[in-house]
This record gives sequence, structure tokens and C-alpha cells, in this order.
Amino acid sequence: MAAAEQKKSYAVIKNFKGLNTKANRTAIDEEEFGWIENAMPVGFGNIKIVPAQITLKDGSNAAVSFANTVTTLTSCNIGLNDYLLGFEADGRSEYYKLDTGAKANVAVTGTFSSANVAVAQYKNERVFIGDPDNGLFTWDGTTILNVGSVGSIGITAVGSSYVTAPSVTISAPNQTNGTQATATAYISANAVSAISIINGGTGYTASPTVTLAGGGGSGATAIAQLLTFKKGALYISVTKGGSGYNPSSAPAVTITSGGGANATATAIVAGNAVTSVIMTNVGNNFTSAPTVTIAAPPTPTGNTTATAIGVPNLDQISSVATFSGRVWVSTGRTVTYSASTNPTDFVSVSAGSVTLTDETLHGNIQNMLSANNFLYIFGDDSINVFSDLRVSTAGTTLFTNTNVSASVGTNLKYGIFPYFRSVLFMNRYGMYALVGSTTSKISDPLDGIFPYIDFTQPVTGGQVLLNNILCAAFSFYVSSTLPFITGSRFVQAVFFEKKWFITSQGNSLGYVTSAPIGGLINLYGVSGTNLYKLYGDNTANVSSTIKTALSPMKDPIRTKQALKFGIEATLSNSATFVVTVDSESGSSPSYTLTNTSIDWVNNSSQVVVWTNAFSTTIPWISSGGYNLYKSDAQQYGKYLGLTMTSSDPGFIVNTFEFEHELRVRF
Repeated sequence: MAAAEQKKSYAVIKNFKGLNTKANRTAIDEEEFGWIENAMPVGFGNIKIVPAQITLKDGSNAAVSFANTVTTLTSCNIGLNDYLLGFEADGRSEYYKLDTGAKANVAVTGTFSSANVAVAQYKNERVFIGDPDNGLFTWDGTTILNVGSVGSIGITAVGSSYVTAPSVTISAPNQTNGTQATATAYISANAVSAISIINGGTGYTASPTVTLAGGGGSGATAIAQLLTFKKGALYISVTKGGSGYNPSSAPAVTITSGGGANATATAIVAGNAVTSVIMTNVGNNFTSAPTVTIAAPPTPTGNTTATAIGVPNLDQISSVATFSGRVWVSTGRTVTYSASTNPTDFVSVSAGSVTLTDETLHGNIQNMLSANNFLYIFGDDSINVFSDLRVSTAGTTLFTNTNVSASVGTNLKYGIFPYFRSVLFMNRYGMYALVGSTTSKISDPLDGIFPYIDFTQPVTGGQVLLNNILCAAFSFYVSSTLPFITGSRFVQAVFFEKKWFITSQGNSLGYVTSAPIGGLINLYGVSGTNLYKLYGDNTANVSSTIKTALSPMKDPIRTKQALKFGIEATLSNSATFVVTVDSESGSSPSYTLTNTSIDWVNNSSQVVVWTNAFSTTIPWISSGGYNLYKSDAQQYGKYLGLTMTSSDPGFIVNTFEFEHELRVRF
């Protein structure tokens, strides 16, 4: 008597979800994926292979290559022109104009630091560039300027016989196209009593001269102090004014030690005491507080000697942002903001600074981002928001400072960007969405990847439109020890509609940034010196991998014998798929599935090329459009799944199908 035929069982997967590396492949939902690379699970029956990167061309149609390795890449819009800005390891910066392909210098070699430059857009007229060592700059599409300005003016002699206030002239800035500073003098008892800065100017790299003229009097003199965000600059604060000093003969100021050089200063005397010390040269490279000595008064008997301390700027610029019409610069734990009417004015009454003293900020400020009517202040493990900005009747600036996260932050400054009404950011243990004052982790499905990320390499991110869906993409470097990948390389974790998938747009793609152009949001990246548009080439080969879940096929205690598998796909060209049937104990031999291309030949055995009305070559393939690939299968296991790889572009996976028989229990 013949044995009864085993009942065949079937499984069909069409409702495609995203990647899940948190659970074992045998424990994830059967519609999730153990790995999915360069394939976007758009929706039901619709996995689309993503396009490859495309090399950007310059105005002469040659591949764009920056002069040196790019260490920061960002985008900006100036005068309605869209640019990519590359800051390079040798301290130069170059731009690439997205509409024309023009490439030229923003700044020459040595202008900036080798890495960690911060950039913020101001209106559509300029960008502000915060350099960690060299200070604050601005670029308007043509001219790069150091935002060195006049920070204060000290009166060295009050003069006499003034009937009206003398005019104040501050010498022109050192840099061409800088803005000349302006100030106003005030008199009291026929002498100059104060000088107020109206506009601190821009483009000053050294303290300017101050000239007072007119007003009917004579003898008044003054000096200006440079305001700069440059690391290593020195300022001096008077701790005791002393007594017995002659206002017409300022005591000498001596600066020693501190690791720096070239600093010089002048003491300001009023009422027989030293009231301030003006830096005539802020010097450079100070790494600690120097010893500051003020000479004794001319008649020391019965008088006291003034004292002062040196206050070096030891903090680098960590970030720059524009918010509520102002420019905000973070250094250390302090945020300095410009005046309400001038983005380069950091000395007027509406300008100022705030230092975060709360224990929630461990260390220094890492980055700032303006979005959703907030200025977000990121620390290593905290986030504050500035909001409700206003100007008081006295002209000072008021705003609310609120801590919204005391346990989660990030020091990956280029891995922060807006996405819809959220701010997304990545740290060393996850990706998070900040909505208003609520921080939520969105990367649970990627937990299995994080142990393999090399955080000594850049972590960057941005928005991008893929298949007409706005996605968020984080780019980072993973080790070859991560299962499912070959070789250590950069990959992108792409997020949309609560789903994740992986792309690889170049193994050495170091930095990425978003740029909206023509109503579309594109993602661009650099590999060394080469510039690419990501997801820009629909015809180039791209390596894709799809690993389905290992499914118990609704009966986890029974062994299954795989009999057949099928893959439904929609194609416009020929394609080859390499497939293995997987179980919890291993994989079957590879099955190669293909729909072959067809060549038309004439009587002379020459291939006939078919073209359409646009002179585009038309390929002929067997069973173009919808295809059902199917094959017998050899595999046993409690769990079954498929691994499918291909190097062909532009196809769509519609369905995965399984036929199997149930075997023994346990």
C-alpha cells in the first residue's frame, strides 16, 4: 500500500515591513527583514531597489573633485542660489553651485581648522561659519570676512574745554569689504566721559585706532579693544582698582606666561583708580591664565596697587545657529547672541550671552539647531530649548531657557537635523526624535547594528526624497564583523513611516548633507575629495540584499522540508537573482534565477538596435514586466526564509512565496 502523500503548506509574504536587528531572525515578525540593503520596503507588495549614487559634474562636464579631503559638508542658499560647501583638511573651503556646476574657493588654505567647522544660514543673504580655533566668519557668496569687531572703547585722556561731544572715528577694518565700526562720545563737565559703540563693524583682525575731533575742546584720546571668538585670545579683568593713579599717565601692564604671545594692553584710569584694562592686541595661543601685573601708582606711599587677572578664551566655537533674526554662537557652556538689529553686532544692549550652569549639562555644549520655533541646545546627555524671545523696554533681550531632556543628548554634531515637525539626532546608542519637549527613541529595530559602528568615523545625516517619500538618513561606518555585510564601510540607515532599511552609496562616503533644490530634497555626499548626489542614478548597477525573517510557518515545533520557493518581481530590464533557502541551521546551495535579454539580429548576424521617438535604446527581455521566479528548494528546519541578492537596478519585488511539508515534531 502506497504511503499517504504529505500535505503541502504554503506561505506568502506581501505586507512588507522594515528591518529588525533587535531580535533574532527566528523571532522577528514574518513580514520584517533580518537585513534589507539598497531595497526600500515602500508598501504592500512593493519593495523598490534604490538608485545608486551619481558623480556630480562641473561646468565643463568633468567629475567634481575638491582640492583636499572634505571634513565638513553642508548646504546653503545665498541670493536664491543653492550651494554645497566643502571645508577641507588643509583649512580651505570650496563651493559647488548646484544649478550651474560652478566650483570655486570660498577661502584659501589655512583659513579654517582641519575639521569640526559649524555653519548656519542667515536669511538668504549669507552664512555664518564658526571655526573651532579661528573664530567667527561670514560669507555672502563672494567675500569671506572674519567677524572681528570693536568690543569696547576705553578713554585714556578725558581732555578739556569741550562744548559739545567730539566726533568719533574708528579706523577701517583690516579686511577688504569689512564694515567700519562707529561710535558716539558723551561729555560731562567739559570733558569726554564715555564712548558708546553704535556698530562694532566686521573684518577687524587687529584693534583699530580711535580719533576724537571737534566739540570745541582738545586732549581727549581713546583706544579700542577687539572682540573675537578666536580660541587663545586674551582679555583682562581688573580685580582691584588701587588708588593714587594719575589719569594722564596710565600705569604699564605686563603680561607673562600663559602659553601665548603678542598680547598687549593699556590700563584705563578714572578717579585715580584703574577701572579697566583694554587689550590693544588680544594675542594668540593662550592656554592658561597668564600673570598680569599693573605698575604701582607714581606715589606709592598711602596708595594701593591695582591688580588684574588674565582671562584667556579657552573654549572653541562648537556651533553656530540663527534664531529669531539673531546669530547664536556656543563656546564651552556659554551661548553668545547678536543684537536684534544686526547679526554681527555682539556688543549693543540687545546682544548678550548666557552660561548654562545647571547640572543637566555635563561638560560643554555640543551643538545648536534652530527648528520649530525653538533653539535646541545639545549636550552629551541633555537638551535645552530657548524660546519666547523678546526685547524688554530697556532694550535687553529676554527668553525662556527650558531643559527638555536631562538624560539623552549627543556629541555627534553632524547627526542632528529637522524632519517634519521633529528634530532627529543620533548618539552612540540610538536614534531619537525630539517633538516639542518629548524625546523618543525610534531606532529599536537597529539595536543589533550599534555594537558594530565605528564612532571614530564621521556620523552625518539629512533628509532625502526617495520614491516620492520624505525619508531621514543617518550615515555611519560599520565594521566587517557585522553579520550580513562584506567589508568595513559606510552605510546609511534610512527611516520613513516607522520603518528602517539600509543603503550603501559608496564604501568610503564620509559626509552627507541635504539640499532642497527645485522643490525636491536631495542628499549629497563626499568620498575623500569626490562629490556625489546620492540615489541619483536609476540605471547603474547596485548591490541589493534582502533577508526575510526565518518563519515558523505557523507551527514552530514541527520540522519543515522546503519544496519550492517563488519570487514575484516587476522588471523593465533583464535581471539576475541569487537566492538561498535559509533555516536556523544554515543555508541551501545558491539558486540563480534570471529573465534573459533578447537580441534581434539581421541576416548578417548584426544586432539590430531598437530606439524610441526620443532616440533611447529599447531593451528586449523575456517576460518583461511582471515575472514569477520559482524553483525547487532543498532545506530542512523549524524555521524557513530566503536570502536574495542582485546587482541589477530598477526592479520591484512584489511577493515571496514558500511551499513546504511538515515533518517531525521536536
